[in-house]
Amino acid sequence: MQLKRLGHVAIRVSDLERAVKFYQNLGMELVWKDADWAYLKAGEDGLALLSPAYKHAGPHFGFVFRERTEMEAAHIQLKAQGLNVGEIYNHRDGTASFYGCDPDGNWFEYLYEPVPALAQSSAS
Repeated sequence: MQLKRLGHVAIRVSDLERAVKFYQNLGMELVWKDADWAYLKAGEDGLALLSPAYKHAGPHFGFVFRERTEMEAAHIQLKAQGLNVGEIYNHRDGTASFYGCDPDGNWFEYLYEPVPALAQSSAS
């Protein structure tokens, strides 16, 4: 497995609008925002803000892969090792990912993040 980088941390917030403004005031750039979550970046580093209404995932950290095939191979490898991993999900912004859990109960996401999807998200 060859990870590209640690891409983001996702945290739960009680008020999405307030949290977005707070992190923008800290210098982060809003990349994507929906009714129940938002994604901000500082350079290559991301912060996902999950509102109470967001039900797809809880707090986690995300690792990024250069190629989708690498992420898919990691999924197969982790499942073969008996780790608790979910199915691969294709996101509406062109990314794809799956979630897993470490031995201490911390959730992580393995994410394929194509460059065109990032450019498209920024334009939204």
